[in-house]
Amino acid sequence: MKDIDHVYIASLVVRAQNDDSNAFAELYALTYKDVYNYACHYLKDEYLAQDAVQDTFISAFKKLKTLKEPTVFVAWLNQISFHTCYKLAKKRNENYGTIDDELLNLVSDENISRNPEHKTVLESGRKILHNAIDLLPVAQRQVIILRYFNNMKIDEIVAITNLSKSTVRRYLTTAQDTLKQKLTDEGGI
Repeated sequence: MKDIDHVYIASLVVRAQNDDSNAFAELYALTYKDVYNYACHYLKDEYLAQDAVQDTFISAFKKLKTLKEPTVFVAWLNQISFHTCYKLAKKRNENYGTIDDELLNLVSDENISRNPEHKTVLESGRKILHNAIDLLPVAQRQVIILRYFNNMKIDEIVAITNLSKSTVRRYLTTAQDTLKQKLTDEGGI
């Protein structure tokens, strides 16, 4: 989305807010590839990504009149896309159900799955971690999930979020510190 003319997008948004269906169709045509690319990277499933694109644009269409500043349409659409993908991944519980050891070193015992006590502690820690992730600011939650649950490299996150590399790193560091503190406070580690 780097080459998008935000002034032109804003004019389309204003027209679409005034019930011009052709303007919304053009907004879709200008942005759907980036939304689909993001959803594919996030969900790692092209069919689920197609569902995410559909849900994202339906939600955007329904909420378009609430957008007060038309020049931020692309960022607003990106947020809708993130929330849609997040909900789909959580619902499917495929990408959301694993924890990367690099994140918080929750699992160090290879026999954890054989020991019921360790398994209970791990499940409790996962629940605390998931709740803590849900409380992170949207941008931090997004980069944490993309990095550790979707195993994306920082350069890939930069490419699909249009954030700078330093911003992605800062969000990761801040979110990791917050999560470590939350897990320590709640006895998750």
